[in-house]
Amino acid sequence: MNFRPRPKEEPEINLIPFIDVLLVILIFLMLTTTYSKFTELQLTLPVADADAQRDYPKEVVVAVASDGRYSINKTAVEGRSVEIVAAALARAAVAGKDSVIIISADANAAHQSVVTVMEAARRAGLSQITFATQSSGSR
Repeated sequence: MNFRPRPKEEPEINLIPFIDVLLVILIFLMLTTTYSKFTELQLTLPVADADAQRDYPKEVVVAVASDGRYSINKTAVEGRSVEIVAAALARAAVAGKDSVIIISADANAAHQSVVTVMEAARRAGLSQITFATQSSGSR
């Protein structure tokens, strides 16, 4: 009979599979996280079933509040005339004619307020206009 003590082997923990699982979870969380844009004015967007809004590198976001106030790229515009809004749009459109105007109007905003932004964009020479909406499922 052999009663000599055997040398004990230290258990080894392999961290590579653990790190792989954590990276997969991290990637999953990054892809499923939703990011939202915050504007200076609190808006209730109109509902439409459309594709998700894309981020344009040359975008100019014009927020129209329900009471007719304007905000261009999170900067409040003093005044409500077409000339004032057109001048503010021309200053904000750093890409010039290639800039995309995104009108983010409150659902309760007057139609005239949105038309004023469209007319101001025309006077500033900006022809690419789109509207921000929220999907009908998020209401």
